[in-house]
Amino acid sequence: MKHNSIVFILIVFFSFQMLGQDKQFTRADTLRGSITPERAWWDVLRYDIEVTPSFENKYTSGFNKITYQVVQENHPNLMQIDLQKPLVIDSIIHDKKQALAFTRQGNVYQVKTPSQRMGSEHEVKIYFSGKPHEAIRPPWDGGWTFTEDEKGRPWMTVTCQGLGASIWYPNKDHQSDEPDRGASLTMRVPGELMAIANGRMLDKTEHNDGTISYKWGVENPISNYTIIPYIGHYENFAEVYKGIQGDLDLNYWVLDYNLEKAKSYMPREVHNMLDAFEYWFGPYPFYEDGFKLVETSNTGMEHQSNISYGNYYSGGYRGNDGSGTGLGLTWDFIIIHESGHEWFGNNITTNDLADMYIHESFTNYSETLFMDYVYGEEAANDYNYGTRSGIQNKEPIIPSYGVNAKGSGDMYPKGGNMLHSIRHSMDDDKLFKNILTGLNMTFHNKTVDGIEIQRYISEKSGYDYSKVFDQYLTTTDIPVLQLYVDAPNNKMFYRYTNCLEGFNLPLVLKGTQERIKIIPSTEWQSVDVQNRSQYLFTPWRIEHKYYIDVELVKQMEE
Repeated sequence: MKHNSIVFILIVFFSFQMLGQDKQFTRADTLRGSITPERAWWDVLRYDIEVTPSFENKYTSGFNKITYQVVQENHPNLMQIDLQKPLVIDSIIHDKKQALAFTRQGNVYQVKTPSQRMGSEHEVKIYFSGKPHEAIRPPWDGGWTFTEDEKGRPWMTVTCQGLGASIWYPNKDHQSDEPDRGASLTMRVPGELMAIANGRMLDKTEHNDGTISYKWGVENPISNYTIIPYIGHYENFAEVYKGIQGDLDLNYWVLDYNLEKAKSYMPREVHNMLDAFEYWFGPYPFYEDGFKLVETSNTGMEHQSNISYGNYYSGGYRGNDGSGTGLGLTWDFIIIHESGHEWFGNNITTNDLADMYIHESFTNYSETLFMDYVYGEEAANDYNYGTRSGIQNKEPIIPSYGVNAKGSGDMYPKGGNMLHSIRHSMDDDKLFKNILTGLNMTFHNKTVDGIEIQRYISEKSGYDYSKVFDQYLTTTDIPVLQLYVDAPNNKMFYRYTNCLEGFNLPLVLKGTQERIKIIPSTEWQSVDVQNRSQYLFTPWRIEHKYYIDVELVKQMEE
């Protein structure tokens, strides 16, 4: 493994804390990560958030008006609202008139609610304040960032993936419940600063004290953790991209002293990204809300319609290439990877954090698909194979459900290699592309369980990949393809070992003219092999496209 690859992997992948299967989870983990009775009876329809951050005091205050619908006939008269310490809820007003009582248990508030009939719609306006938790190493841990730009001026933002949006505002902090009617975020800031958030600017209000309120909003459902403020000395430029669904508004918000640099750099990278991803995944999911990049002090994150960018206007991941091939230095990792999440993560969102591989494995593989679109299949194979240097196989990708647990960082490169293996096993890129596009159409603006995505791929491909998913997502074993050459009889014997019973990844071995398809199992099988096609079984050729180890054996042991 090359040094640069080590640095890249450590920064990107192992910032996620690996959770072993023997981890002891607490009551707080369950309250945070499960659908409690106090969460189940109401469905979030909309968030309208207002916040006033103080750079000097590192203090925030504001409210979140939650519009919701009652979805259970019989339910407790308690509502779970999440807000993490040291922030506190000051008061809660129900339907603009009634103050509600509440108690606190750690980071969870139990709010006493009046009786409400099935199907009725209501609102709670939750006022909060305090010195919020500050991110120590954003974006890899959550909280507010109060920093300065290169000119020593205030610069503020938030990161909260995994830790949860309740680190900075009160909400129903579970991925399974996105606000169906969208959300707005209003930020009141000093007049010399610009405040940006998701979607489009809806309003700008100048106040007598010299502050300005900027209100932004999205029409589409949105994950709590991707609603993000950016506050600083920003300048904007804009353009229109001719996409599959027509005109897509592109906006770029950058620090004022980087404006000219951004104009000459960002549009090309974004156009290449959209060309590739609309080809592979279908239309950009949020035409109504537009697409924008916003410069930030951290590396970047997938904030819906509001991608944060901190990659120094250069190729790779801040100068590093996780594949070790050099190919990753020819395009901007943050623009490609974080934008890929608009399809996988923001459009298709998992109900449980344990299924985060749906977000990260598919988006990791979007890098390979981008390579394929721009540079061709061989470059894509090389890039994907190179990313294996970051796979550790110390913990499974899927952790425990219902406790807000993140799985192993292997969900990035190992998950991407799993999908690359499945793609090659289909040997039909038209079919594979249709599956990816179909996923984004079928599950548009929906939250899903990981198993739904797995079943969709098996159903549309006409092949049961369930054991393949189980192998790569729930174990740390790399399957071994054993080969025994029976030269006198022109046969190749093969089987899988070091794998789950029933592991059945098909292998399509192709050369310039030759093609052999085999479906190994844990039992020995054989295929006739002519001299001119013997080379297809060369181990490195197989390993280059499939995430398996290949072993030549001298005898067929049982």
